[in-house]
Amino acid sequence: MLQTGSILEWITILCKEDFQNRLPDGTIIFTEPLVGLVAADDPELINFKNNNIIGPAFRLPSEWLPGAKTVVSYFLPFSNQIRQSNYCGSLPSVEWLHGRFIGESFNEKIRTLLVNELIKRGGKAMAPLLHKDYRADYDALISSWSERHIAYAAGLGTFGLHRGLITEKGTAGRIGSVITDLEIEGKKLRDRNPFNNCPYLVDHSCGVCIDRCPAGAINREGMDKKKCYRYMFIDDRIKCMREQYNYEHSICGKCQIDVPCEDCIP
Repeated sequence: MLQTGSILEWITILCKEDFQNRLPDGTIIFTEPLVGLVAADDPELINFKNNNIIGPAFRLPSEWLPGAKTVVSYFLPFSNQIRQSNYCGSLPSVEWLHGRFIGESFNEKIRTLLVNELIKRGGKAMAPLLHKDYRADYDALISSWSERHIAYAAGLGTFGLHRGLITEKGTAGRIGSVITDLEIEGKKLRDRNPFNNCPYLVDHSCGVCIDRCPAGAINREGMDKKKCYRYMFIDDRIKCMREQYNYEHSICGKCQIDVPCEDCIP
């Protein structure tokens, strides 16, 4: 039976050797990943359909792939160079901008190659974010699949005040997932407290991300998703810079870096 360790080793080698995990100047985008699994019929995934979590728009693994048994989730941590480039100022650095878009293209490649690898192993597989039926509602700010929530269910981390996932390698990174009808061994134990890695949500001992947010979207009550969205996609503070590189929308990421949970669990 396929093991989690085999998938981790495969993605790790890809991160180390694939030229697409590099900026034009050769800077590495992602370092060694984390990999987790969640059973396709895990009750936690059904809970995601509740309005106070994601909502009914969320589709279960079996709704994407009939006969689904396992969801593979992985976290790709941004390299130290990418993270530190975005420390200063209220606008994202060029390196962070490239890391987000070139990095996500590499993430899409990992999803595609992982699907192909699982098919070679005799199973069926698909990646929801690459599927034609994936939907994101930008008015309600919900989608039919959430990489962050799946990563939580797979034991990779818990949520922070900034709504990002805090893993053992921090919160600054990208997440991907693939659904398969293969059984895979090596599931991690999920934290029963979905906020356990965030000091502020545990005992109010942090809150650095509140001051890091240039949009003022994070406060002691949580994150205002619409204010965050408006800052990035409507205010579009880096329109000239992103258009220079033909990137389709603005980014930020300030709440993910120069914070205690940047590259570890505080």
